[in-house]
Amino acid sequence: MSDLKVKLKETDSNPQLGGHLLVECLIEQGVTHAFGVPGESYLAVLDGFHKYQDQIQFVTCRQEGGAAFMADAQGRLMGHPGVCFVTRGPGATNASIGVHTAFQDSTPMVLFVGDVASDTRDREAFQEVDFCSFFGPSTKGMAKRVERIDDAKRIPEYVARAFATAMNGRPGPVVLVLPEDMLTHEVSSRPLPKLTSVEAWSDPGSLRQLREMLLSAKKPFVIAGGGGWTPQSAQALQRFAENWQLPVGNAFRFQDTFDNFHPLYAGDVGIGINPKLSQRIKDSDLIIAIGPRLGEMTTSGYTLLEVPKPKQKLVHIHASAEELNRVYHADLAICATMNAAARSLEVLTAPSSLPWSDWAAQANTDYLANTQPQALAGLPADSENGLVNMPEVIAVLQRHLPADAVLTNGAGNFASWVHRYYKHHGLSKGFKTQLAPTVGAMGYGVPSGIAAALLTGRVVFTIAGDGDFLMNGQELATAAQHGAKSIVVLLNNGMYGTIRMHQERDFPTHNMGSHLNNPNFAQLAKAYGYEGVRISKTEEFEPALKAALACKQGTLIEIMLDPEAITTRGTLSAITQNALKSK
Repeated sequence: MSDLKVKLKETDSNPQLGGHLLVECLIEQGVTHAFGVPGESYLAVLDGFHKYQDQIQFVTCRQEGGAAFMADAQGRLMGHPGVCFVTRGPGATNASIGVHTAFQDSTPMVLFVGDVASDTRDREAFQEVDFCSFFGPSTKGMAKRVERIDDAKRIPEYVARAFATAMNGRPGPVVLVLPEDMLTHEVSSRPLPKLTSVEAWSDPGSLRQLREMLLSAKKPFVIAGGGGWTPQSAQALQRFAENWQLPVGNAFRFQDTFDNFHPLYAGDVGIGINPKLSQRIKDSDLIIAIGPRLGEMTTSGYTLLEVPKPKQKLVHIHASAEELNRVYHADLAICATMNAAARSLEVLTAPSSLPWSDWAAQANTDYLANTQPQALAGLPADSENGLVNMPEVIAVLQRHLPADAVLTNGAGNFASWVHRYYKHHGLSKGFKTQLAPTVGAMGYGVPSGIAAALLTGRVVFTIAGDGDFLMNGQELATAAQHGAKSIVVLLNNGMYGTIRMHQERDFPTHNMGSHLNNPNFAQLAKAYGYEGVRISKTEEFEPALKAALACKQGTLIEIMLDPEAITTRGTLSAITQNALKSK
């Protein structure tokens, strides 16, 4: 019998604080880490973490947005809801960025919010917010469910429902509001048993119809991604693709869903998509979308597939019935979880010969060509010309990072280099290796990398921009305090690169609001407890990365980039090219 169960048995008949019971419920659900910023509104819960500190760790973060991003990373990596605790008012509103990210990225997460006491509610008490309205669930909201626990005896019920809601259907965040006085009530309730997600299976008739659609197709294409994937489902997807020789593209920032080294991989379907891949999708006569919502970024602004009825035949497989036919009218809509869907698809029998074998092979050839540094041919790409060769930097990463390394990033122009040039083995090899916000939230990379280091013990690499880093760079202090090691590569070009890129396109003579006066990031990292190094030449990166991998503590490598080297998805922009040619 585990130590926890012994403790629970000993206290079965003894009343305890609601805050202690809440922590017991988390432990029963398999939670080993909770991320948060402490607040006086949930002191009884913090005392529960102290009581059970040998069973669960409370990770003290520096800002609630960073804590919520860590919980989002936890949900993606662990397959059960990530957990975040914040206090009322400012704490909850700071954390809302992580809730919104978890919602749009379909990540299971539970945010616990300490609230004002029941006897002061609805008076605009200190830091009071109507959280049901603020996080209110809807197709345009931030959470799947928002509930308030007014009776401490019902804590097990609410926690279990929150975990079930976060995991089932389309995964997403749930918010539980905790009145301060409720947490100090003594109760004798016990935690409910651990929950697992419910599998929704494809009906046999739909699978037969899908097979018939495949048999009549000439140019089929698979887009895979979204939440809910496991190594087992990714492996089943790979077998389905192999059986039918189907080209597969990964949806925006779900690049670890299908093995990038596989001969059927066609590239990622996201921002700055390979033009040849874009045309291939438009030319396809059958799109099989397994898991993604088919949102704006994956569909290139709803142009790869026209809204509401695509020119291509569309099979849309998603875990939520509410998502199917909401934006795109599918020829065949299948409500199924990814594990069930992929296992159903892998047993569909394929004919001995298929008419699209060359089509699939060429898709992979186009992908591989787009990952070659020759994309920068004819342009200066060395330190003497003020431009670090970023494709070579990513090639160094590919050579030295282990296959199970976790790569994280926030939002910004800088991420394009990794998205285009780095290849993920991914889930089919047993590991989730990419943490990146499809919602486009800046500041995600650093805290998500720290969470990944704490939860997995694997090598973690984060790429950040200067503006992106300053959103949550303070969480390096969290890493140092809790013994987490991540390697952060910070591209410093002195501006918000994505905004500058758009300004150069739309208002080329007006640069306003995108310039940044930055600190010495390498020195700042040292102040937080990381190693810090600044480089400005391509050849300096490899020894710096090797030293970081060997170092016992985390390292920040600051790369000084020419401010003209803004990119459009890992390729120097035409504006940048012209600027460089004129030098």
